[in-house]
Amino acid sequence: MSEKEKNKAAEEKFSKAENCREEASEKEGKEKQAEKEKKPEEKKGSEKKAAAEEKKEADAKKEAKKDPKDEQIAKLKDQLMRQMAEFDNFRKRTEKEKASMYDMGAVDVIKKLLPIVDNFERGLALLTDDEKKLPFADGMEKVYRQTVKMLSDLGVEPIEAVGKTFDPDRHNAVMHCEDDSVGDNTVVQELEKGYTYHDTVVRYSMVKVAN
Repeated sequence: MSEKEKNKAAEEKFSKAENCREEASEKEGKEKQAEKEKKPEEKKGSEKKAAAEEKKEADAKKEAKKDPKDEQIAKLKDQLMRQMAEFDNFRKRTEKEKASMYDMGAVDVIKKLLPIVDNFERGLALLTDDEKKLPFADGMEKVYRQTVKMLSDLGVEPIEAVGKTFDPDRHNAVMHCEDDSVGDNTVVQELEKGYTYHDTVVRYSMVKVAN
Protein backbone atom coordinates (compact mmCIF):
# COMPACT_ATOMS: atom_id res chain seq x y z
CA MET A 1 0.00 0.00 0.00
CA SER A 2 1.38 3.40 -0.90
CA GLU A 3 1.85 6.23 1.52
CA LYS A 4 -1.04 8.12 -0.06
CA GLU A 5 -3.47 5.26 0.42
CA LYS A 6 -2.37 4.86 4.03
CA ASN A 7 -3.06 8.53 4.72
CA LYS A 8 -6.49 8.31 3.07
CA ALA A 9 -7.46 5.26 5.21
CA ALA A 10 -6.29 7.01 8.37
CA GLU A 11 -8.34 10.09 7.50
CA GLU A 12 -11.47 7.96 6.92
CA LYS A 13 -10.95 6.16 10.23
CA PHE A 14 -10.48 9.47 12.01
CA SER A 15 -13.63 10.87 10.36
CA LYS A 16 -15.72 7.86 11.45
CA ALA A 17 -14.45 8.18 15.01
CA GLU A 18 -15.28 11.88 15.00
CA ASN A 19 -18.83 11.16 13.79
CA CYS A 20 -19.30 8.58 16.52
CA ARG A 21 -18.17 11.07 19.15
CA GLU A 22 -20.59 13.69 17.80
CA GLU A 23 -23.51 11.23 17.79
CA ALA A 24 -22.69 10.15 21.35
CA SER A 25 -22.44 13.78 22.44
CA GLU A 26 -25.75 14.63 20.76
CA LYS A 27 -27.48 11.64 22.39
CA GLU A 28 -26.11 12.62 25.80
CA GLY A 29 -27.36 16.19 25.27
CA LYS A 30 -30.88 14.99 24.44
CA GLU A 31 -30.94 12.75 27.54
CA LYS A 32 -29.87 15.67 29.73
CA GLN A 33 -32.54 17.90 28.15
CA ALA A 34 -35.24 15.25 28.74
CA GLU A 35 -34.10 14.90 32.34
CA LYS A 36 -34.32 18.68 32.80
CA GLU A 37 -37.86 18.73 31.36
CA LYS A 38 -38.94 15.83 33.57
CA LYS A 39 -37.70 17.32 36.82
CA PRO A 40 -40.09 20.34 36.86
CA GLU A 41 -43.08 17.98 36.39
CA GLU A 42 -41.89 15.74 39.22
CA LYS A 43 -41.32 18.81 41.34
CA LYS A 44 -44.78 20.12 40.54
CA GLY A 45 -46.36 16.74 41.44
CA SER A 46 -44.49 16.59 44.73
CA GLU A 47 -45.57 20.15 45.54
CA LYS A 48 -49.24 19.25 44.93
CA LYS A 49 -48.90 16.17 47.11
CA ALA A 50 -47.29 18.22 49.89
CA ALA A 51 -50.09 20.83 49.64
CA ALA A 52 -52.73 18.11 49.88
CA GLU A 53 -51.03 16.64 52.94
CA GLU A 54 -50.87 20.08 54.56
CA LYS A 55 -54.59 20.68 53.87
CA LYS A 56 -55.45 17.28 55.32
CA GLU A 57 -53.46 18.05 58.47
CA ALA A 58 -55.10 21.48 58.74
CA ASP A 59 -58.59 19.96 58.42
CA ALA A 60 -57.72 17.39 61.07
CA LYS A 61 -56.52 20.11 63.44
CA LYS A 62 -59.66 22.15 62.72
CA GLU A 63 -61.84 19.14 63.46
CA ALA A 64 -59.94 18.53 66.70
CA LYS A 65 -60.43 22.16 67.74
CA LYS A 66 -64.17 22.13 66.85
CA ASP A 67 -66.26 24.20 69.21
CA PRO A 68 -68.65 22.08 71.37
CA LYS A 69 -71.34 24.67 70.63
CA ASP A 70 -71.11 23.86 66.92
CA GLU A 71 -71.63 20.18 67.70
CA GLN A 72 -74.68 21.03 69.81
CA ILE A 73 -76.10 23.24 67.04
CA ALA A 74 -75.61 20.48 64.46
CA LYS A 75 -77.32 17.99 66.78
CA LEU A 76 -80.30 20.28 67.36
CA LYS A 77 -80.55 21.01 63.64
CA ASP A 78 -80.64 17.27 62.89
CA GLN A 79 -83.38 16.75 65.48
CA LEU A 80 -85.38 19.62 64.00
CA MET A 81 -85.13 18.20 60.48
CA ARG A 82 -86.27 14.79 61.73
CA GLN A 83 -89.27 16.30 63.54
CA MET A 84 -90.22 18.33 60.46
CA ALA A 85 -90.09 15.17 58.31
CA GLU A 86 -92.23 13.28 60.85
CA PHE A 87 -94.76 16.12 60.95
CA ASP A 88 -94.94 16.22 57.15
CA ASN A 89 -95.60 12.47 57.05
CA PHE A 90 -98.27 12.86 59.75
CA ARG A 91 -99.93 15.68 57.79
CA LYS A 92 -100.02 13.65 54.59
CA ARG A 93 -101.35 10.59 56.40
CA THR A 94 -104.05 12.67 58.11
CA GLU A 95 -105.12 14.26 54.81
CA LYS A 96 -105.33 10.83 53.19
CA GLU A 97 -107.42 9.47 56.07
CA LYS A 98 -109.74 12.50 55.94
CA ALA A 99 -110.21 12.07 52.18
CA SER A 100 -110.90 8.36 52.69
CA MET A 101 -113.46 9.10 55.41
CA TYR A 102 -115.13 11.70 53.19
CA ASP A 103 -115.36 9.23 50.30
CA MET A 104 -116.78 6.54 52.58
CA GLY A 105 -119.42 8.94 53.88
CA ALA A 106 -120.23 10.17 50.38
CA VAL A 107 -120.64 6.61 49.08
CA ASP A 108 -123.07 5.79 51.90
CA VAL A 109 -125.21 8.83 51.07
CA ILE A 110 -125.11 8.09 47.33
CA LYS A 111 -126.23 4.50 47.89
CA LYS A 112 -129.26 5.80 49.81
CA LEU A 113 -130.12 8.34 47.10
CA LEU A 114 -129.95 5.91 44.18
CA PRO A 115 -133.21 4.05 45.05
CA ILE A 116 -134.98 7.42 45.05
CA VAL A 117 -133.65 8.12 41.56
CA ASP A 118 -134.83 4.64 40.51
CA ASN A 119 -138.34 5.36 41.77
CA PHE A 120 -138.46 8.67 39.90
CA GLU A 121 -137.43 6.93 36.68
CA ARG A 122 -140.01 4.14 37.14
CA GLY A 123 -142.77 6.61 37.94
CA LEU A 124 -142.00 8.90 35.01
CA ALA A 125 -141.79 5.89 32.64
CA LEU A 126 -145.36 4.87 33.54
CA LEU A 127 -146.91 8.28 32.79
CA THR A 128 -149.10 8.59 29.71
CA ASP A 129 -148.67 11.44 27.27
CA ASP A 130 -151.69 13.25 28.79
CA GLU A 131 -150.39 12.73 32.36
CA LYS A 132 -147.00 14.17 31.42
CA LYS A 133 -148.71 17.50 30.70
CA LEU A 134 -150.04 17.76 34.25
CA PRO A 135 -148.28 20.17 36.68
CA PHE A 136 -147.66 17.32 39.13
CA ALA A 137 -145.79 15.27 36.50
CA ASP A 138 -143.83 18.33 35.44
CA GLY A 139 -142.82 18.94 39.07
CA MET A 140 -141.72 15.30 39.47
CA GLU A 141 -139.54 15.53 36.37
CA LYS A 142 -137.90 18.76 37.55
CA VAL A 143 -137.07 17.24 40.94
CA TYR A 144 -135.69 14.15 39.20
CA ARG A 145 -133.47 16.20 36.86
CA GLN A 146 -132.24 18.31 39.76
CA THR A 147 -131.33 15.19 41.74
CA VAL A 148 -129.47 13.66 38.78
CA LYS A 149 -127.54 16.91 38.22
CA MET A 150 -126.59 17.07 41.89
CA LEU A 151 -125.21 13.52 41.74
CA SER A 152 -123.33 14.32 38.53
CA ASP A 153 -121.76 17.39 40.14
CA LEU A 154 -120.55 15.15 42.99
CA GLY A 155 -118.88 12.81 40.51
CA VAL A 156 -121.62 10.17 40.24
CA GLU A 157 -122.11 8.84 36.71
CA PRO A 158 -124.32 6.04 35.30
CA ILE A 159 -122.61 2.92 33.93
CA GLU A 160 -123.18 2.22 30.24
CA ALA A 161 -124.63 -1.23 29.75
CA VAL A 162 -126.99 -1.98 26.82
CA GLY A 163 -125.04 -2.81 23.67
CA LYS A 164 -121.74 -3.02 25.55
CA THR A 165 -119.62 -6.13 26.10
CA PHE A 166 -120.29 -7.65 29.50
CA ASP A 167 -117.77 -6.36 32.06
CA PRO A 168 -117.73 -8.26 35.37
CA ASP A 169 -116.08 -5.26 37.02
CA ARG A 170 -119.15 -3.11 36.25
CA HIS A 171 -122.01 -5.44 35.34
CA ASN A 172 -123.89 -8.06 37.31
CA ALA A 173 -125.42 -10.67 34.97
CA VAL A 174 -128.67 -12.02 36.44
CA MET A 175 -130.17 -13.36 33.21
CA HIS A 176 -128.94 -14.94 29.96
CA CYS A 177 -130.59 -15.35 26.59
CA GLU A 178 -129.97 -16.60 23.07
CA ASP A 179 -129.91 -13.74 20.56
CA ASP A 180 -128.31 -14.14 17.13
CA SER A 181 -128.77 -10.45 16.33
CA VAL A 182 -126.01 -9.43 18.73
CA GLY A 183 -122.56 -10.73 19.49
CA ASP A 184 -121.72 -13.15 22.26
CA ASN A 185 -121.35 -11.78 25.75
CA THR A 186 -123.24 -8.59 24.85
CA VAL A 187 -125.58 -6.82 27.27
CA VAL A 188 -129.07 -6.75 25.73
CA GLN A 189 -131.11 -5.37 28.65
CA GLU A 190 -130.50 -3.31 31.76
CA LEU A 191 -132.70 -4.35 34.69
CA GLU A 192 -131.23 -1.90 37.19
CA LYS A 193 -128.91 0.99 36.39
CA GLY A 194 -125.43 0.96 37.88
CA TYR A 195 -123.38 3.98 39.00
CA THR A 196 -119.78 4.97 39.67
CA TYR A 197 -118.39 7.57 42.05
CA HIS A 198 -115.08 9.00 40.77
CA ASP A 199 -114.62 5.84 38.65
CA THR A 200 -115.31 3.58 41.65
CA VAL A 201 -118.37 1.37 41.32
CA VAL A 202 -120.98 2.13 44.01
CA ARG A 203 -123.64 -0.08 42.42
CA TYR A 204 -123.25 -2.67 39.67
CA SER A 205 -125.56 -2.65 36.67
CA MET A 206 -128.02 -5.55 36.83
CA VAL A 207 -128.15 -6.85 33.26
CA LYS A 208 -129.27 -9.59 30.84
CA VAL A 209 -126.48 -10.98 28.66
CA ALA A 210 -126.70 -12.72 25.30
CA ASN A 211 -124.74 -15.94 24.89
